[in-house]
Amino acid sequence: MQLTVRQAASYLGVDDATVRRWIRTRGLPAQQVDERPHLNAVELWEWALEQGVPVSRRLLDEARRHPDEVPPLTELLARGGIHHDVASEDKSAVLRAVVAHLPVPDEVDRDFLASILEAREAMGSTGIGDGIAIPHVRNPILLRVTDPSVTLCLLRVPVDFDAIDGQPVHALFTVISPSVPVHLRILAQLGFVLHDRELRRLLVERRPATALLDRVRALEARTKSRDSTAPAP
Repeated sequence: MQLTVRQAASYLGVDDATVRRWIRTRGLPAQQVDERPHLNAVELWEWALEQGVPVSRRLLDEARRHPDEVPPLTELLARGGIHHDVASEDKSAVLRAVVAHLPVPDEVDRDFLASILEAREAMGSTGIGDGIAIPHVRNPILLRVTDPSVTLCLLRVPVDFDAIDGQPVHALFTVISPSVPVHLRILAQLGFVLHDRELRRLLVERRPATALLDRVRALEARTKSRDSTAPAP
C-alpha cells in the first residue's frame, strides 16, 4: 500500500512539511515516483514505532486490507527479461552486464547501481548455491521504480561468485521492486521455485525462455491448486 505525503501526514497527525523534513533528516523511508515522494504503509508504521512517533492505528488496518500486490513470478520474469549468453569475465563484469539488461528508468545511473551491487557482494556473496545468485541492493527503494520485475541472466561461462557451496555461478536473478515488503515477497517466490530440481536443470542447460517460463508457470499452478484445496483455518 503506497501513500502520498499528504496521506502519510494524516496518519502521523502532522503537516506535509513535517513529513518532508522527516524524509530528509530522520530517515523516513520514501521513494520518488514522478518526482514526488511516496511512502510504503508498512515501512511508515515500522519507522514510526522505531522513532517513537505517534501514528494512527488506521494505517496498519488499511495496510492489511490493501496489501501491495505482487504479480506471479512468470509475469515478473516477462517484464524483466530472460537473457542468454551474457558476458562473464569475472564477478565485476557480470554485475555490470546484468545492470545493462535491467529495465530501469532512463534517469537511473547504471554505473552507480553496478557499484552498489559490487559493494553488496563485498559484504557477502549473493550466490545461493547450485550455480545460482540473486544479486540485490540492500535498499531496493533506491531504484525508484513503480512496477516490480525480475531479470534472469544466463552466463556464457560460469564465474566464481564466492557462493556458499563454492560452485561458480551460471544464472543470476535480479529483483527490482518499489518497496522493501514487495522485494521480500518476490524473494520468497524465487526461493520457492528455485527448490525445484527440474527448474535448476533447465537453468544449467540454459534452455530457452519459453521452457523456463513454462516450468515456473507449472510450479505456480501447483501452488495455487494446493492453496485452493487446503482446509480453512
